[in-house]
Amino acid sequence: MTGRARDGTLSAVSFDLSVWALPNGATPEQVRAAVQQCRDGWHGKQHPDPRLVAFYRAITASYPDRPARPGTPWEVAPLHTAADHIEMNLYPACPDQVLLDIERLAGEHDLMLFDAQDGSVYPPPARVRS
Repeated sequence: MTGRARDGTLSAVSFDLSVWALPNGATPEQVRAAVQQCRDGWHGKQHPDPRLVAFYRAITASYPDRPARPGTPWEVAPLHTAADHIEMNLYPACPDQVLLDIERLAGEHDLMLFDAQDGSVYPPPARVRS
């Protein structure tokens, strides 16, 4: 994966995750299709999903993305936000706690988690238990 560092240069490696607000019952294949649409530049005209707004507020309360500053886990800041997802490009050496917080908040806000490194999709823990 490549990402754009805070100074605008391209970085050879970043750890990329995104959270997706798709309807209940969405499958991993539907998440991957939504990811591909985003990569192709297609973004529907709609209002941001309230689950994403709540997730963004929670994650940036602990790890601010504006203004970009040293010490945050974000290799690319501000975070890429859209109506149905938020993309997070993290420094590969970011603390494990950041990843745990992302996973926890994704579950709390009923968001699917997409790992760009291997294409894995993780449903919120509540969906797994159902």
